[in-house]
Amino acid sequence: MSAIREQEATSRLMIFLKEWDNGNKVTRSRILNNFITSNSGKTAPELEQEFNQGASLFLARLTTRLRLSYLLGTSLKEILQSVSIFLSASGSGRYKVEFVEVGGVLTLLEILGLKQLNEEQKMEALRTLQILARAGPKYKELICESYGHAVCSITLILCLGTGVRAVAECLAKSKMEDTQEKAQELLELLAHGNPRYQTQVYKGLIALLPCTSPKAQYLALQTLRTVQDIVQKPHPAIVEPLLGTLQTVHMEVQCEALQLIAELSRTELCSDLLQGLVALLRPSRKDGGRAKAQILEDPAAPQISAPLPVFIQQAASARAIGMLARESTDLCHQLIRLRVVHHLLYVMGNTEHTESQRQASLALEYFVSVSPVVEEQVKIAIGEKIFQMLMENPEVLYMKLDAIQVDVLVSNQVNVPRVKEVAE
Repeated sequence: MSAIREQEATSRLMIFLKEWDNGNKVTRSRILNNFITSNSGKTAPELEQEFNQGASLFLARLTTRLRLSYLLGTSLKEILQSVSIFLSASGSGRYKVEFVEVGGVLTLLEILGLKQLNEEQKMEALRTLQILARAGPKYKELICESYGHAVCSITLILCLGTGVRAVAECLAKSKMEDTQEKAQELLELLAHGNPRYQTQVYKGLIALLPCTSPKAQYLALQTLRTVQDIVQKPHPAIVEPLLGTLQTVHMEVQCEALQLIAELSRTELCSDLLQGLVALLRPSRKDGGRAKAQILEDPAAPQISAPLPVFIQQAASARAIGMLARESTDLCHQLIRLRVVHHLLYVMGNTEHTESQRQASLALEYFVSVSPVVEEQVKIAIGEKIFQMLMENPEVLYMKLDAIQVDVLVSNQVNVPRVKEVAE
């Protein structure tokens, strides 16, 4: 009787596989949906029992169909969900090896870069890659080093393993937040327990900072704070793009950037960050915008002010400086040595952007309150009246300034001679 049952089970398996092999799109779609409904969450032994020890035969057909049809997207989501059932099953080590050996990882990475595929299909590819990444370091390394044809427009990513590059580009270019979050989760997974490639993941996240997607910037900054603890030694290339994110109008991005700046201020990049922040208080002509056409050089023509992002960055820099000064006496000392007081006074006279004035006033009020030397120099430079206005309410000082007082602030030449009297 046992032999008869075995024969019947084998016969059912052969009929099932023949139906798949000879089926059209509609038939295969039905088979896939039935498989997903009936087998989600099963263990590897249960799948083997379902297929009479021939589950690998169906997995092989799924991976073949995946490689043949992914460019067209035909039933791609269902194929990926079915593959994921095999790969995520408890005791599925053999299935993972079989999937990898036929180039499954490469196919998944290729899917991420195809413009003709939709976001849901890419999200399923990311979920499948996450299943593999959770299986251990060897799979993480395989994802990172797999070679695809992804084309990158971000210079720093060009030196990365293509796996990291493909996931980073997917995060930067995706239009759906769910897809971006899946890509971010995968990058974080690839950084943990993967010493050979954790630095590449770190550089990939840095390369995302200048991208045009606020969500991608936010997720990259958030993940960088985690990955920074893993790699420990910060890369100098992070400073410029990190400060560049302060131009954003999206406050959630700016807040993440400020938190990362605060964390990096406790590393060897502190000096570079402080110099960069102080420099942003006074944007150069180059930062001020595009070259003007000759017609705009006419003195009678209206003056074109610097772009708003530059002023947003200026205000954020003043905010960051105030935050860092309050955090550490040593940072306060260093900022004063960099002539931050002179630059903050200049920003207080920027009547084209009130938030810059407000943040500069708040920061300067702190420096004055902790250093008698700064207090003395500021009082001499701007006069008793403006000084009293500053100390009474820095939040609203910008609303009370007249044209002469603005000129005094902008033209100040404060140069604090010593900083040892800053309060401990």
